[in-house]
Amino acid sequence: MTVARHYQTPALIFSVIFCERSQMHLMQTLMCSVSLCFCRKAQYQRIGSMSLSPSAPERCVSRDSMEDYWSEMKSIEEERQGGPEEQTERSSMDEAELEEAWLQEAGLSTLVTGTQSDGPAEALLSTLTRSQAAMVKKRLDNYTQTLRKRNRQPTRHVRDVFSTPDASSEPTPPISPNGQIALRLPQWNTPKADTNGSGSASETILLSFDVPYSEAARAHQKGRECQDCRRIRKDDRDSPVFQIVRPRQGMTRVRDLSSEDIKKIGYISLIELTTFYDFLSIEMKRNRVVRSRARDSGIFGVPLTTLLENDQKKSPGSRVPLVFKKLLSKLEQTGLQTEGILRVPGSASRVKHLRQELELKFYEDRFDWDQVRQNDAAGLLKMFIRELPNPLLTQQHLPAFTAAQSISSPKHQIQALHLLIMLLPEANRDTLKALLEFLRKVVAYEEKNRMSLWNVSMIVAPNLFTFRGKNAKQEEMQGAVAAAQLVRLLITHQDLLWTVPCFLISHVRKMNEAAMGKKTPASEKSKRRLLKRWSMEKDRERSEVTDLRDGVIRVHAPLHAKVSMAIQLNAEMKARDITARFDGENGASRRQRQYLFEIGGNIGERCLDPDAHLLDVYRVNPHCEWVLKSWAS
Repeated sequence: MTVARHYQTPALIFSVIFCERSQMHLMQTLMCSVSLCFCRKAQYQRIGSMSLSPSAPERCVSRDSMEDYWSEMKSIEEERQGGPEEQTERSSMDEAELEEAWLQEAGLSTLVTGTQSDGPAEALLSTLTRSQAAMVKKRLDNYTQTLRKRNRQPTRHVRDVFSTPDASSEPTPPISPNGQIALRLPQWNTPKADTNGSGSASETILLSFDVPYSEAARAHQKGRECQDCRRIRKDDRDSPVFQIVRPRQGMTRVRDLSSEDIKKIGYISLIELTTFYDFLSIEMKRNRVVRSRARDSGIFGVPLTTLLENDQKKSPGSRVPLVFKKLLSKLEQTGLQTEGILRVPGSASRVKHLRQELELKFYEDRFDWDQVRQNDAAGLLKMFIRELPNPLLTQQHLPAFTAAQSISSPKHQIQALHLLIMLLPEANRDTLKALLEFLRKVVAYEEKNRMSLWNVSMIVAPNLFTFRGKNAKQEEMQGAVAAAQLVRLLITHQDLLWTVPCFLISHVRKMNEAAMGKKTPASEKSKRRLLKRWSMEKDRERSEVTDLRDGVIRVHAPLHAKVSMAIQLNAEMKARDITARFDGENGASRRQRQYLFEIGGNIGERCLDPDAHLLDVYRVNPHCEWVLKSWAS
């Protein structure tokens, strides 16, 4: 009787979902749902016992929490019925197309086209570790072999790109933060714990951003025991807390870097993730999306990039769609303490009417937000996410996100998610972060709204992991618990996941240095302009040569009364010391907070962590400018 009651609810909910189908189809669905529940019994119990918060009241996946997921699926199914047919289809890719798409996304399209351009390919190849280079060689070789089978001549043979033998099996020395092979390990601050975790009962795992994750996973390829895989999540009741080793150059958030450097981070992250998955024997699957004609105006069903282009005409600098921010703001103002927020659906007809009103009146500032109830705003928010032409996690990378759940080591799993966040398009990553910050606030009010971390994850998962194509429903059901678990990890460790590892920044510095070395003037006019600039820079360097030799930097502060200051660096001076000195010289704190930036040299622009040791930054980028300014959000 106990077992029957335990699995009774999902079956009944499936009955309601498909009640309008034929009787035979209904019976098939009921049988499948019951079978699915029994097959997933052990998995539900295992994942349910892994609550990320030891103080959480639920230590297992309760019947109520599973009801949240199936109820959300029911609402989505009802909304799909009678709506427009899915226009975006997914089809499998053959090997050549798969490899070509991978090379293009990794910034190596010139290896396919054979054309010479100012792209990042040559500079990127010169920065790769042995393992990463071996992976690029493997992908390019596979592409070449596939084309030969088709009787097509490849544009460039793999030997033309990699003339050296494959040294992937050789041990790789540690890589220093500036990208060079280090003879000694760098010095670090005392590790600080990721405060997103909970309590002292959880296991603590040290996480360093110094060395590429794939280098630590090389033991899998050699058949040795991996230190990070000794901790297998079998009987652990609590998720581990990650202690982040803080580099002396400071932590770097995604928003601290320029768009151009973030684009390069994406190239390197894809190569690194593929190498990492290969060592873990995980197939790096990829979906091909046959794009239909997307809307170029409106709100729902419009690509994120198009929305942002339209929004920036109204609000320059927007990084998250305005309507998305407004819906989150509405929920934060009125819904955080509402019981069942996100769980209790609004009236379907009312939400449909509000959607039409938004489409017509939002950009004309005529939409009345006072008429929107909390549950209506939640329904509109989830509808916006589901109807994006390309999912928030991107169609091509959904399989890689799903594959991360199969990784047994908590440390390797968080590293995989870390790289996946790094390679997301900028608009997707910024919008996802805004969503996760809101969800964290919802969980913080659990005592009021009765929405635990697991409840929120269960409800958001079907909206975030939107599978497309013929087998979408089957994939959604099979990946239900895995998707919810990934959402739970994203909410809990979002600050860690949006921090750029310093080994990726080292790659970017080396790429920029290599690119600067290869730049040549295109005409006599540009040569004269370059010579003039070079002469001016030399004059400036001569005037400050004594400062540079003595380890003195000149900080520019255009918004302060004293616009420039020469500062002698020492081993313990931090970025916060510079801002404090300028505030002291000006006698009062400014209205807008100022941050120290390194600009130019081997980086586009980087906002420095207040705890960054400046002498270490100076040593890896001696030719940068130091500017004190406000951070543009």
